[in-house]
Amino acid sequence: MPSLDSLKTLKTLQVDARTYHYFSLPDAARSLGDLDKLPMSLKVLLENLLRWEDEKTVTGADLKALAGWLKDRRSDREIQYRPARVLMQDFTGVPAVVDLAAMRAAVEQAGGDPQRINPLSPVDLVIDHSVMVDRFASRDAFEQNVDIEMQRNGERYAFLRWGQSAFDNFSVVPPGTGICHQVNLEYLGRTVWTREEDGRTYAFPDTLVGTDSHTTMINGLGVLGWGVGGIEAEAAMLGQPVSMLIPEVIGFKLTGKLREGITATDLVLTVTQMLRKKGVVGKFVEFYGDGLADLPLADRATIANMAPEYGATCGFFPVDDVTLDYLRLSGRPTETVKLVEAYCKAQGLWRLPGLEPVFTDTLALDMGSVEASLAGPKRPQDRVSLPNVGQAFSDFLGLQVKPTSKEEGRLESEGGGGVAVGNADQVGEAEYEFEGHTHRLKNGAVVIAAITSCTNTSNPSVMMAAGLLAKKAVEKGLTRKPWVKSSLAPGSKVVTDYYKAAGLTEYLDQLGFALVGYGCTTCIGNSGPLPDPIEKAIQKADLTVASVLSGNRNFEGRVHPLVKTNWLASPPLVVAYALAGTVRIDISSEPLGSDQHGKPVYLRDIWPSSQEVAEAVAKVNTSMFHKEYAAVFAGDEQWQAIEVPQAATYVWQDDSTYIQHPPFFDGIGGPPPAIRNVEGARVLALLGDSVTTDHISPAG
Repeated sequence: MPSLDSLKTLKTLQVDARTYHYFSLPDAARSLGDLDKLPMSLKVLLENLLRWEDEKTVTGADLKALAGWLKDRRSDREIQYRPARVLMQDFTGVPAVVDLAAMRAAVEQAGGDPQRINPLSPVDLVIDHSVMVDRFASRDAFEQNVDIEMQRNGERYAFLRWGQSAFDNFSVVPPGTGICHQVNLEYLGRTVWTREEDGRTYAFPDTLVGTDSHTTMINGLGVLGWGVGGIEAEAAMLGQPVSMLIPEVIGFKLTGKLREGITATDLVLTVTQMLRKKGVVGKFVEFYGDGLADLPLADRATIANMAPEYGATCGFFPVDDVTLDYLRLSGRPTETVKLVEAYCKAQGLWRLPGLEPVFTDTLALDMGSVEASLAGPKRPQDRVSLPNVGQAFSDFLGLQVKPTSKEEGRLESEGGGGVAVGNADQVGEAEYEFEGHTHRLKNGAVVIAAITSCTNTSNPSVMMAAGLLAKKAVEKGLTRKPWVKSSLAPGSKVVTDYYKAAGLTEYLDQLGFALVGYGCTTCIGNSGPLPDPIEKAIQKADLTVASVLSGNRNFEGRVHPLVKTNWLASPPLVVAYALAGTVRIDISSEPLGSDQHGKPVYLRDIWPSSQEVAEAVAKVNTSMFHKEYAAVFAGDEQWQAIEVPQAATYVWQDDSTYIQHPPFFDGIGGPPPAIRNVEGARVLALLGDSVTTDHISPAG
């Protein structure tokens, strides 16, 4: 590493028989002043600057500015930050690999060695954004969806398969494995990274940028990371620094414990609402407080995952014994776990009870005050207490009812306009035939119920709760409503293993929550088509229907173009709403259905206790992680059967409508032309409030 180390901070750390070199923050404090109260996330940035000090991109003044943050608790200093690695998903990762392939082609054309072109920083690309829920509620849905996925994406997958073998420092996790953020949490992330250079092993904090906004999930493991645009990710991949202002850091103090029956999803929706109200765009959020001691790492990851929804660059959790326990559970090598503990304690990156860093601003939450919640109907920060969901839907429906022509005329004659009027209690409905039966579909019907997304499927407690609720529901004789498209799409194969170990798979299958794939699916809009009769019924009566999903975003149009209201919920509540079939009732007090004897069954009758959930979670073990990640880059038979040339350069297909040789390097040679000012640029799109990228391109 090229550091000038002007503060003389390079030291060695002995962990068992291995010696590591590192740049010491306590030693830097001798010159920069006391750093004990500096937020942990900023300590990670400071170490990064110490390690890359070169008086060009990183100067001594940068070091002083970051240490001096404590004085004003903010800074206008711009720094050059170099993450340790890059994480990509397939939609946004393919263009980066295309650029690498184009660079190789240009080098070969110029008479050079194309194999010199490789990422300089480690890159992991996880294929997770392509699988769709075409088949559901059957035990062969997973195999069918995989077959369809491979047919649809053959060209892209062949290209990535070539890249997997052609490039150094570049790994591809094949389709059907998991969601990139969950794979990162369970396998790729290390908390402390190492690098061999000049005969030494350097240790430093694991950091990354990713081409997906929910890269922030890894902050639950004490790994600083966030999502960036494709150009920034490519720059990091090629060893270039990320330019950023030293951020403000908002401290979020957690105290107490969650009450009986309250889930991590309820907690994260509460945190999201609070932080969105606070205003944390462009800022780091760092969690602290003695409540962290009882907050499982999976719950931390759930909270960190939704940083984009609460508006922060990241939501960082410091390293402590909970972190080490998770590293052990998920099968990280003993050597790694020991290094994480020794390094973080030596660097002052270890969370100590009672220690409260200095922050730009703070807010606090007693976790004992959290209540059962959903978020909707179309923004993740709009938390609604469970008993109030029906009313929230009715309020939304009241804004959707179209006025009659007579009412429109009255409004215009009175000088009005632009205000929807009508009866919010008006119940739109349509009759349809499906599988030999006649049904009536009404406003508020739940047409999609999806256990999906890394936000929740990475968390065994809420996933086991869903399975236990399904078991109790089946034993009571409950079934999902026939208009509900139900699906289970975990972010990791480990989920399948622990469901099997707990004996819960069969009950989820019986309620229609059969495995449909390992990928983002419904959370990114890959919910697939609704059954044709249901789509026609919605369109015929212009119904306002609902989806309930354990995802992280519910913007209008994201989940399905015909579904106007979308509700974020914990996995057990997803199952409960599939049983109820509507969001127009209060499922906390009204029955979900009737048992075999015609007796009403309430949510409280089938909601698992915390003890039951804990006993089920205890079945999750290290061997499951070892089994599923032993050959994570190998892929299944279909992936391995993809034929690609073993060549240093890619063979471009002129008739391809997806992957084309970009012209960026055509005619390149000699010194590059001078950079010119951009003149005459025009606005491409001027958008109103709450218009998101999901209105333009849900998965892109």
